[in-house]
Order: sequence, then C-alpha cells, then structure tokens
Amino acid sequence: VQLQASGGGLVQAGGSLRLSCAASGRTFSSYYMGWFRQAPGKEREFVATIRWSGGSTYYADSVKGRFTISRDKPKNTVYLQMSSLKPEDTAVYYCAAKLVSTERYDHWGQGTQVTVSS
Repeated sequence: VQLQASGGGLVQAGGSLRLSCAASGRTFSSYYMGWFRQAPGKEREFVATIRWSGGSTYYADSVKGRFTISRDKPKNTVYLQMSSLKPEDTAVYYCAAKLVSTERYDHWGQGTQVTVSS
C-alpha cells in the first residue's frame, strides 16, 4: 500500500484547506482510510476516518463540524476538507490505512504540513 498526502500549506485562522491522499497498491474495499495529525511536542492524534466501502465516517470531537472526510473511488483518493481553521489545528497531517478487521493503522503516508496563523 502506498499513500501520498498533499495539499498542506499556510492559511489564516478561519480559512480553509483541502488535503488529498492518493492511495495505490491494492483494492481498498476492505479498508478504513484515516487522517491523523501531530503538532510540535505532542503525540500523534486521530482526526477522522472513512470506511472505503459504504462511506461511514468518524471524527475527533475537536474537528467535528469543521472537517469533512470523503473519498473518490475512481481516483482512489481520500480528502480532508478543513474549514474554520484554528491555530491549534497547526500540525503535520498524515493519511493512513487499515483493514476493517484490524485495530491499528499499519500503512502510513508521508506527512503534509498545515500551518494556521492567528
């Protein structure tokens, strides 16, 4: 499994960004695709996930109502639309994948930096 994240950048508080994660290497119908983030000096934390088949989604409380995860099956791409961004959203964002049957995410892409200025 290969995951390629992109779309990070610098944005002012209140602004929006869309992250993309291009996935390849296998069929993802039995996978959850997720986004995580890690801020400086902090542990990596869960942001959102989507089940590839069916499209059910789950979000961290800190981003509910502001972030939306989606997937484009023909493009094998997962998106994270981020709106109403806050300085505390500043972090390196990672996309990840796991089988529905497993607990841990075991495929990770490289990170993309998101910086929100106040």
